Amino acid sequence: MRSLRTGLSLVSLLSGLALLVPAATASAADVPLRDLAAAKGKVMGTAVTGSKLTGTYGDLAGAQFNSLTPGNAMKWGSVEPTRGGYNWAEADQIVNFAEAHGQQVRGHTLVWHSQNPSWLTNGTWTAAELGQLMNDHIALEVGRYKGRLAAWDVVNEPFNEDGTYRQTLWYNGLGTGYIAQALTAARAADPAARLYINDYNVEGVNAKSTALYNLVKSLKERGVPIDGVGLQAHLIVGQVPSTLQQNIQRFADIGVDVAITELDIRMTLPSDSTKLAQQAADYKAVMNACVAVARCAGVTVWGFTDSDSWIPSTFPGQGAATPYDENYAPKPAYYAIAEALGGTTTPPPTGACTAAYSVTSQWDTGFTGQVKISCSGAALSSWKAGWTYGAGQRITQAWNATCTQSGTAVSCSNAAYNGTVPDGGSVTFGFNASWSGSNPVPAVALE
Repeated sequence: MRSLRTGLSLVSLLSGLALLVPAATASAADVPLRDLAAAKGKVMGTAVTGSKLTGTYGDLAGAQFNSLTPGNAMKWGSVEPTRGGYNWAEADQIVNFAEAHGQQVRGHTLVWHSQNPSWLTNGTWTAAELGQLMNDHIALEVGRYKGRLAAWDVVNEPFNEDGTYRQTLWYNGLGTGYIAQALTAARAADPAARLYINDYNVEGVNAKSTALYNLVKSLKERGVPIDGVGLQAHLIVGQVPSTLQQNIQRFADIGVDVAITELDIRMTLPSDSTKLAQQAADYKAVMNACVAVARCAGVTVWGFTDSDSWIPSTFPGQGAATPYDENYAPKPAYYAIAEALGGTTTPPPTGACTAAYSVTSQWDTGFTGQVKISCSGAALSSWKAGWTYGAGQRITQAWNATCTQSGTAVSCSNAAYNGTVPDGGSVTFGFNASWSGSNPVPAVALE
């Protein structure tokens, strides 16, 4: 799609103003992502928050994805916050929603070092007691959803970056055998579910992914039930590992499936057209690597909208990591995913987004102006507006935008908080400027 390569497209000229925006943000793919993925025998999933599965969020989650992962609802601390006291409400809600929308569910996660209940982490357990607690938890949770979930992330994040085992409650109490024990317990609780080990920073070939590879190979050789590996893929714009496909293939070659389980690609805020174009290329690279390997089961994004992303709270100053912006407008990344899955997109309606320049007040030596950017039949995730003054006007101050002026040429781009213009919505930014003698409408300039 040409717009993903060029990054910007002129969508309107009004009152002497050129509005430049990412062209790939204006319309949805002609075929939902879930259908494109299914046609290639792949999963296209998303992590979700159960309480949000209504309105636009619920509509998109149901329409665009064929698999759901509970973001937090199935973690031990969520389902058994007090010993013997259970809360299945959100987990059940997500499973029920998925079944109502013809989606599969990926269970996440059974044995992890984080988000465990305090009664478990603060307890003093013998190895036998700890092993029994793990077995009982797996039997209860996997058994509750027996026959309803397609896969489970049984063991999550067992390795350090150098490939050594992470020091956790489980490793320290049970040794390396806890992994085989957990997988065996999960198989007993639901023989049909696909069982995975899931980790981060294992997307490319490196010490950590090689440790995971050696573990899985050993488990297979010993007859321990293991069906796949999950590569979380919490990535940074411009840093997709060059060995991603090679890494997926080497796991496939030892007889296990591979899933991209938690994909997001974060950037330093604010986003702009260049970062969004690179992010789109990165999403496409990840998708292409999965599509190229038969045993890559599919890709799950860790939240599909920026309003439901963990990134800003965990990595201050970073974000915009998902395929949709905070107002559910598809970003260039969305179209990159669609293209990698063989889809096409419909160009945005001509003139769907417009910009209007006006002078709101004027005095002897200066004036106040504003620009209103409006969309109808399209939506934007970022914007840039530019014009050229013809009578020596100079901008002295701007608000709700970052404006620069070089000679007579003015360029204004969105602030960190108002890049999104939803379909049917608008944003306005203003400025003060000086003038001398006349204040004509600016001449049109293309940036």
